[in-house]
Amino acid sequence: MAKIYWDKGHGGSDPGSVANGLQEKQLTHKIVEYAMSYLEANYTGFEQRVTRTGDQTLTLSQRADMANAWGADVFVSVHINAGKGTGFETYVYNGGVSSKTVALQNVLHSEILAAMRKFENVTDRGKKRADYAVLRETKMPAVLTENLFIDSNDAKHLKNEAFLKAVGEAHARGVAKFLGLKEKPKAQPEAKPQQKPSDKKLYRVQVGAFADRENAERLAEELRKKGYPVYITD
Repeated sequence: MAKIYWDKGHGGSDPGSVANGLQEKQLTHKIVEYAMSYLEANYTGFEQRVTRTGDQTLTLSQRADMANAWGADVFVSVHINAGKGTGFETYVYNGGVSSKTVALQNVLHSEILAAMRKFENVTDRGKKRADYAVLRETKMPAVLTENLFIDSNDAKHLKNEAFLKAVGEAHARGVAKFLGLKEKPKAQPEAKPQQKPSDKKLYRVQVGAFADRENAERLAEELRKKGYPVYITD
């Protein structure tokens, strides 16, 4: 079973960036919840945990320690940017990182950016490296995502629940692709009820009665052209 650890950036006494009536800690909570729900609904062969289930306060080291203690296979930390810029970017540690870490960043970056661009041509700020504690202290492939800017025109998307859902689900698809998770079989449509066995009776439907035989012949011809068996009786 693959082990996935999600990190909802900030929380509790640390709201993260705040602007335009939004708080980073609330947005990261929503995105991760959407990601986890999507994985549960669509894939098998994994377990997942999250650094905070609600609005708890956690240090950066606590977050990394949780993932390390559990022996997670991937760690994804979700954040919202600030600084009046625009666009999406991802980070890995700026020290020595494995090829798996780079692969995780590549697939996450691609999936999330594609999902965002279904709403608008979001700026790709690139795949970057930084000395962030949750990336430095974790012992597995770890990526931090910065999902638009809370203090710019990007906020219009961050206020859109459909956008947050799409971004969360894209995080999930990226992790699933990286780990090679199997998709759950799609639900089959319900079978149509079988017709009752024939009781050998025949039932006839009359479609018209005319005083003028020419009118009857005209309708009969129209029905024959449509493939219906037609009989005219007096």
